[in-house]
Amino acid sequence: MDASPNVGLLLFLPYRAMESRVLTTLASVGYSDITLAQARVFQRIGPDGTRLTDLAEQAQVTKQTAGFLVDQLERTGYVRRVPDPADGRARLVRITERGAAAQETAAGVVAAMESEWEQHLGSRRMAALRETLLRLREITDPYA
Repeated sequence: MDASPNVGLLLFLPYRAMESRVLTTLASVGYSDITLAQARVFQRIGPDGTRLTDLAEQAQVTKQTAGFLVDQLERTGYVRRVPDPADGRARLVRITERGAAAQETAAGVVAAMESEWEQHLGSRRMAALRETLLRLREITDPYA
């Protein structure tokens, strides 16, 4: 029996390491009130806002769970709900100034980690990894 981890797990491990470093860094600079579950919903909010039902679907949680997490993010000032200009009955979840600042911090951590990975793997392997993952995204990400 082969004891090496499957590809899914091998893809998840670096992602989990990145998530952990992002949350640790966010906490160290004053954003200690965002949880992993909230972050997984938060990172799916588009630049023009996203409907709650879409956030739930993309985060693979129930609408009730997404609503609960968005309520928490709203209370702590990361997002706000606004009317959807395309449908007066619907609302969009939009990122606030505080949320955008947290996003900027997180983006810096992601860039630093990608740089570390490139140093470890080398430029050619990192470019090949990125290209391979982008190709896989074509068949695995319905939101791409």
